[in-house]
Amino acid sequence: MDHKPSPVRCGALRLPPGFRFHPSDEELVVQYLKRKVFSCPLPAFFIPDIDLRKHDPWNLPGACQGERYFFNLRKSRYPNGKRSNRAASSGYWKATGKDKQIVASGCNQVVGIKKVLIFYRGKLPAGSRTDWIMHEYSLAGSDNPALIFPQRKNSTHGMMVPNQDWVLCRIFKKRRTTNMVDEIEQDRDEGKIRSSAAGFIDFMQQRESDQTPSSSSSP
Repeated sequence: MDHKPSPVRCGALRLPPGFRFHPSDEELVVQYLKRKVFSCPLPAFFIPDIDLRKHDPWNLPGACQGERYFFNLRKSRYPNGKRSNRAASSGYWKATGKDKQIVASGCNQVVGIKKVLIFYRGKLPAGSRTDWIMHEYSLAGSDNPALIFPQRKNSTHGMMVPNQDWVLCRIFKKRRTTNMVDEIEQDRDEGKIRSSAAGFIDFMQQRESDQTPSSSSSP
């Protein structure tokens, strides 16, 4: 039996050169998180499961330069409590700003909630703020009509109990640059492009001259 290779290896997303995984907020909630909560097949195995409490953001699988996506099973800070335990290996995640409602474009209904969290190194409440950001997505409610799967004959969807403790997390590091640094880097990059382009043109001309047969002069 043939098995399709998974793009997730060792907990990290590995895509071929030129491919990008950049879903919208609505796609993350409806196409991925909704299916995860209801234990339905995902459209692609791009998002691995992970316990964020055991990892610092810089030690998570994947490249630190880009965005990383994970399914995380929320745990309560206290027994029978509603507040999530957002502790990590050497710090904690702290929510900031207002929650954003994710609205499905097809039915104009709220299907998810997006929280923005910042990672602090150290112990509560005196941790030091870092540049690591997390967008945490959760479903708005399993009884929402926009989150109900269409019933099919002999379907088991109606018997599935949703696990709303699952959340989807997008984690990335915020870039800290000044305008002066940006201008210097831009000038430096443009200089590299110009020099490399000129070298490429010279190289092609050299190849053409090398391939042109030289005419022998008759005595």
